[in-house]
Amino acid sequence: MGHRVAPVSESVAPGRPRLLLIDGHSMAYRAFFALPVENFSTTTGQTTNAVYGFTSMLINMLRDEAPDHVCVAFDVSRQTFRTETYAEYKGNRSSSPAEFSGQVSLIKEVLAALRIPTVEVPGYEADDIIATLSTQAGREEFDVLICSGDRDCLQLVTENVTVLYPRKGVSDMARMTPEAVLEKYGVPPERYPDLAALVGETSDNLPGIPGVGPKTAAKWIGMYGDLDGVIGAAGEVKGKAGENLRAHLDQVIVNRRVNGLVRDLELPLTPQQLRLPGWDREEVHKLFDGLEFRVLRERLFETLKSPEPEAEGGFELTGERLGEGTVGPWLEAHATGVVGLHLLGGWRAGRGDARALAVATPEASEGDGEGAAGAAAFMDLETVAPGDLAALSAWLADPLRHKVFHDAKGPLGALAQRGLPVAGVLGDTALAAYLCRPDQRSYDLGDLTLRHLGRELKVEAEDDGQLTLDVSEGPDEAEVAMVHARAVIDLWQSLQPELHERNAADLLTTLELPLVPVLQEMEEVGIAVDTDALSDLEAHFAAAVSDAAKEAFAVIGTEINLGSPKQLQTVLFDQLGMPKTKRTKTGYTTDADALAELYGKTEHPFLLHLLRHRDASRLRQTVEGLLKSVADDGRIHTTYQQTIAATGRLSSTDPNLQNIPIRTEEGRRIRETFVVGPAGECLLTADYSQIEMRIMAHLSGDEGLIEAFRSGEDLHRFVGSRVFGVEPADVTAEMRSKIKAMSYGLAYGLSAYGLSRQLTITPSEAQGLMDDYFDRFGGVRDFLRGVVDEARRTGYTQTILGRRRYLPDLTSDNRQRREAAERMALNAPIQGSAADIIKVAMLDVDRALRDRELKSRLLLQVHDELVFEVAPGERAVVEELTVQAMSGAAELTVPLDVSVGVGRSWHEAAH
Repeated sequence: MGHRVAPVSESVAPGRPRLLLIDGHSMAYRAFFALPVENFSTTTGQTTNAVYGFTSMLINMLRDEAPDHVCVAFDVSRQTFRTETYAEYKGNRSSSPAEFSGQVSLIKEVLAALRIPTVEVPGYEADDIIATLSTQAGREEFDVLICSGDRDCLQLVTENVTVLYPRKGVSDMARMTPEAVLEKYGVPPERYPDLAALVGETSDNLPGIPGVGPKTAAKWIGMYGDLDGVIGAAGEVKGKAGENLRAHLDQVIVNRRVNGLVRDLELPLTPQQLRLPGWDREEVHKLFDGLEFRVLRERLFETLKSPEPEAEGGFELTGERLGEGTVGPWLEAHATGVVGLHLLGGWRAGRGDARALAVATPEASEGDGEGAAGAAAFMDLETVAPGDLAALSAWLADPLRHKVFHDAKGPLGALAQRGLPVAGVLGDTALAAYLCRPDQRSYDLGDLTLRHLGRELKVEAEDDGQLTLDVSEGPDEAEVAMVHARAVIDLWQSLQPELHERNAADLLTTLELPLVPVLQEMEEVGIAVDTDALSDLEAHFAAAVSDAAKEAFAVIGTEINLGSPKQLQTVLFDQLGMPKTKRTKTGYTTDADALAELYGKTEHPFLLHLLRHRDASRLRQTVEGLLKSVADDGRIHTTYQQTIAATGRLSSTDPNLQNIPIRTEEGRRIRETFVVGPAGECLLTADYSQIEMRIMAHLSGDEGLIEAFRSGEDLHRFVGSRVFGVEPADVTAEMRSKIKAMSYGLAYGLSAYGLSRQLTITPSEAQGLMDDYFDRFGGVRDFLRGVVDEARRTGYTQTILGRRRYLPDLTSDNRQRREAAERMALNAPIQGSAADIIKVAMLDVDRALRDRELKSRLLLQVHDELVFEVAPGERAVVEELTVQAMSGAAELTVPLDVSVGVGRSWHEAAH
């Protein structure tokens, strides 16, 4: 019968030390099979379902059981003294799934970050470690909790030792006390190994006595006392069961020898040495960033006591709400140096709401005497008097008054729309933190404040009346805003050493920060949309979805939910008998790649209609999202993010205008609905031609690639002629396609196997193609090898402009993480340099438009492409300025080629 997991208060004596022992491999496997593999992987391809499930379970246990001592025991290998005793022990277990490989080492990294001790002993199992520690802890009057999916641990249960046995996954645990063991198995815990010896244990490949189940075995043990008693009385047991007992006595004795746990191992740690010291917050951040466990990290921080030493506290403030006639004097008295600002309000879809502004000076040193806590002020922008508003406006617009924001784009846009443009922006703490550590997943101010300052975003209560605002009912929004402003300036100062150490200070001041107002204006302007055409397109795709579904149903003779993997599995593999795809916990995968590969093998009409249904559904969803995003001005205002992609590329969101389909005719129809606005003459698009391959040529110095670009010949045709040994005119479309795929693939760490899948050729043919390529372009081969070796030596890669990406996993013992880091090392300098170059071009073209006082506006950036709305009569000059800015954005050994197109719509302006 099942037993609920009781709260700690029900199961543990107060005042006693509490030890939690976890069987690492057992719970890792449980987690792996409890969570779908396909739903848990990083952007680098590392599967993480076992790590996620294990960590989630661990967090829950640390929260619910509140142990002060913890240890996780691991198996070293399957070769133990038990396999020497019985060669077939666990011989029925298959090898670990490929997706499980590497996840145990990641779990150990999580445990190391949480500072939870781990123990493993060659020749023994985790259960033996747990048995030894449990026995030692019992003698030292610990209360012990054992978390394991191995029933052998039930023999350890006593009044002070409880086994938490998973019933379902790693979240539903049965609390196995002596009473629970007796109730479920009919024997006390110490007799459980005797019962298991008689019945056998399928999971360990230990055969039991035929026809003897737990009830019979328990009855015999009750009659004869223990297993020795049963063996001694074997001749007295009647019937078929007695015959089987006597026939299998040798196996029963082996079973009992194997399932008994060792309780006296020599271990490197004692129970007293397993006390939790408090976890390493920074290591947790780094590791969870890499594993992309944002939600799990939030759960960890919310549910567990923070590590010691805890945050030093909050912020002490001498703050005041500025009233009429006080804004100018306060700014003159306090805001003459670098200050932090925090805006109350919002910025979304190019529209802002600036309600109030807080300003704070840095926290002074202790030797500064009175006012060492620094000054802070709060201004309500909705009620501020005209004279005060004028003083604030002049101060904000003064380029010599240096200001720092966190995530400055929104505040700058919102203030500008209130008629308060800002100059003198010296820093942005979100961008600074991003440039230092581009692989983080979050740059939230509160998170960064804890990480870098060891403080929380709260007012530190004081009895001396330092804070002039009323705090009798807790902090109000003015206090909160001032604390944020103080955190911004203190964080800015804290980040300076790391900014310079990581060569990021210049990149911040010359590239990322100047780009902020350019992006802010692009968001504010938006791009016009033909909503009627977009609505018609939505109806078109809806009809396509319906038609594809009807045609699919006609093939199989029934209607199903085409979005249900379970129903699709039944149709594809049971009804239609198609070849099985990759196995998952819920059956065989029906993801897009698997279905496309399956169609390539079978060309079954049902698959054709299913794929069309999925394509039409995706396009319809895209159009529906765009329709919802059209603002009152008839334009769509996307939001650009500078801190998402570790390589430096900009990201577009709400809606994402960087993933508007362009490779299919149906997808290109969406771009036809993006049009020039009523006051414009046309849209102009300009993009770089093969910029990543040009950067490859520059960085590698390969004379063949350089010659290809300088010759003016089609790159892939030129390279194909060298690789295949034919004249350029004789390079077929198929040859060119293979060369193009390989050229770009090499820059992203593509393996021969990956290339073979992409080109639908054998791995040996793909390897031969790569070998021929490198024979003729040896500089590329040497560069690719060298960039990884250099990154492993220095710890980072960098772009042409010096943007660094630190890759500690290049020396990881985990093969998957190491190989992923190697791919990043290949990719980051090339894709990052392309990102830097387009940003330089954006700054240069924006400056040129302003210098010439043109009315044309930059609307969009889509990776290597810029989209402009050209004002009447300005087309020729805008094209000239744009080509000049983009082609001159970097000095490479090969020319930066820019293609330009114009038209009434985005699609028409393509080239």
